Amino acid sequence: FFVGCLHRSLLFLLLPVGGQGCFFVVYCSRMAETIPLFLNEVEKLREDTPGVQNVVHLNNAGASLPPAAVTKAMLAYLEEEASFGPYETQRKHADEITAVYNSVASLINAHPFEIAMMPSSTVAMQQALGCVPFTAGDRVLCSMVEYHANYIPLLQIAKRAGVTVEVVPDEPSGGISVSALEKAIQASGKPPVRLIVLTHVPSHSGVVNPAAAVGAVARKHNILYFLDACQSVGQMPVDVQEIQCDVLTASARKFLRGPRAVGFLYVSSSALSRLNEPQFLDGKGADWVSRDSYQVLPDARRFETWEQNVAAVIGLGVAAKYALSVGVGRAWARVQTLAGMLRQELRKVPGLTVHDRGSVQCGIVSFTVEGFPPPLVQSFLAAHGINVNVNRPATALMDMGGLRSGGVVRASPHYYNTESEVLVVAQKLSEWISAGGPAPASHPPQRPREPVLTAVGPAPPLPEFYSAPRPSGATNSLVVAGQPPRDPPGEPGTGKVMIKIRLLSSAEEH
Repeated sequence: FFVGCLHRSLLFLLLPVGGQGCFFVVYCSRMAETIPLFLNEVEKLREDTPGVQNVVHLNNAGASLPPAAVTKAMLAYLEEEASFGPYETQRKHADEITAVYNSVASLINAHPFEIAMMPSSTVAMQQALGCVPFTAGDRVLCSMVEYHANYIPLLQIAKRAGVTVEVVPDEPSGGISVSALEKAIQASGKPPVRLIVLTHVPSHSGVVNPAAAVGAVARKHNILYFLDACQSVGQMPVDVQEIQCDVLTASARKFLRGPRAVGFLYVSSSALSRLNEPQFLDGKGADWVSRDSYQVLPDARRFETWEQNVAAVIGLGVAAKYALSVGVGRAWARVQTLAGMLRQELRKVPGLTVHDRGSVQCGIVSFTVEGFPPPLVQSFLAAHGINVNVNRPATALMDMGGLRSGGVVRASPHYYNTESEVLVVAQKLSEWISAGGPAPASHPPQRPREPVLTAVGPAPPLPEFYSAPRPSGATNSLVVAGQPPRDPPGEPGTGKVMIKIRLLSSAEEH
């Protein structure tokens, strides 16, 4: 038989059925997910991503470059709001907004009524934690790699409700020890475990925690299980039926390639009956049925509030559909390939240490360079148009406590990055370190930024006045002040403030 990949995530088997040239076409979606992205497909994905023309973006674990379709959909919605009214536009696009829940649910193999739109993954987790029916003495189990945005709320719950937070140790190779989790649950003489909280993929390391194995343990002991999947959704296949989590939280802006300030909360239908209602509700999460009573919505949307950034929700929906069209399994294969290549090349650089652990590693690559603080390494790469991030120890104190010198540099490629972009990171670092690490340029190469006029008030030391580049079509020279207030040169005591004037055309100016 012949195997043909006729679309990004569609695999067809062409089986001869008798007679010359007669074939039977069989669609095999699961097999399609195992086929790597071809080079021409990567080029098409890059064409869909305008930002790759400006930077080598290896900070997808922070926020990805969005596909043009996401930006276009959001801008179109905002323009329609401005032209016809926000409420009116929302009513007009009601079906499109409803479809967002369907796309997100498809992405994680859930039902649409189990999905709630949230401002962020952090808010989603906080909302869910606030609904757990804790009693004094309950125990909460979590992993070594928990992020501060999850662990601090657990400490607050411990203080307010009298529960105990226990950290389950890792396996020597990295990743939470499932056997140690089992032992902690069955520890004799201890109060019951009410909740297991797990970060699927930490923001500072390439390890992938065994979420499904933890879910099996949670189900065996009938314990609530919350999964932070903000770094895994969009990067790798995430199936809530396989993982068996009660709650899952995720952001749009990371590997899902959606906008900032929007995410989603998954709450299984079975978990809704085990959780308390949200601490505070409004008319979106409940119906006010009489003067003294209300009725909570029966599904996950009880966690929503009425006011939403609808344009961002639209963008999330487009991003989810885009991820499904690429094929999350195929994206995952490419991300692992690029990250593995990056780790291999970085290990060749003298004085550089890669810190990733785990039997399964993802698209997050963390490293340090001896004698070079992580912020300095970040600045050097930024000066060469390469975006990476610095993760400080305070973000994941239990796992990064031994890295108090400044944390780690984090590089996180995505499927739209190229092999050459990955290789240039190690090349630049090797050249820089061999040369003794000269100070990087103060700013990365990019289009000139336009100065911003700040509020008048007490000002810090200011830069000198300078002439700004002339915009196309301008006939006069332009002068820019750093920050007001400051007297113009040669006019002491006048109290004048100098601002930039941009000529948009010969007849129009701002």
